[in-house]
Amino acid sequence: ALVFRSGDDVYVQSRDQKPLARYFPELLPALRAALPDPCVVDGEIVIARGGRLDFETLQLRLHPAASRIAKLSVETPAAFVAFDLIGSPEGDLRERPQRERRALLEAAITPGPLVRVTLMTRDPGVARDWFDRFEGAGLDGVIAKAADGAYQPGKRAMIKIKHVRTADCVVAGFRWHKGGAGERVGSLLLGLFDADGQLQHVGVTSSFTMQKRAELVTLLAPLREGAMEAHPWRSWAEAGATRMPGGQSRWSAGKDLTWEPLRIERVCEVKYDHLEGTRFRHAATFVRWRDDKPPSDCDYAQLEVTPPFELAKIFGG
Repeated sequence: ALVFRSGDDVYVQSRDQKPLARYFPELLPALRAALPDPCVVDGEIVIARGGRLDFETLQLRLHPAASRIAKLSVETPAAFVAFDLIGSPEGDLRERPQRERRALLEAAITPGPLVRVTLMTRDPGVARDWFDRFEGAGLDGVIAKAADGAYQPGKRAMIKIKHVRTADCVVAGFRWHKGGAGERVGSLLLGLFDADGQLQHVGVTSSFTMQKRAELVTLLAPLREGAMEAHPWRSWAEAGATRMPGGQSRWSAGKDLTWEPLRIERVCEVKYDHLEGTRFRHAATFVRWRDDKPPSDCDYAQLEVTPPFELAKIFGG
């Protein structure tokens, strides 16, 4: 999120310029108290529950009903974590080096329960320790920035260092590629069995070349025959559930999320960086087909479990 302050006016927007303030009313007085006037701050809106970040609860905050927003703002309050100052009473800071902007950020912000400044270190050993320990609080890695780098909006002027792991997943369905329905596959829908034997939707993999997308149409064709008749997601599909494939969420912005079911017979190995609740936080990367593995072996028990780490220790300073 980007936060703009001018006097008592505080405007919060997403990176794609969508207004966010109405969904997080509890942040506005906290931002007025914490930020200098005027300023522009780059950061992230988070919700912490049970000592770790909770992205699924954060998604639920984007609700159209004002009454629901008011209720959730009390039950699951959000916080703003600042990591860059790009405008201040000194003026436009975008061309100033990162080391200067960081010093100004630390001096400008008055931390409180709902407004924090992200941790920073110049010691690679400390950063490695954070990378190893903080994942248990819901962080999927660390960010490295050039100390003399300018602020470059819209550009990947940083390095994301993430955890990478692999998992064997059931291929339970697919979505057609945009503009290529019937000709190219867009993404494969992945599933894992929970402790009760229910197949849960955990995410998608879409890392295919255009040639491979066309080949997948032929490869998956036999699995489409009669797939919905005994599909474990049939009831969710008929109900149009928002948490399952084909369901709209407030982040999907009207995108076509219709999907085609497949018989539960194929398994693939994917790379993923982080598990958020019961799902992969980001799209997984396809590695290979696992024809040597039955779908019944694809469960959550295979995933590496990260020991919990109290989030308050990260944002407590």
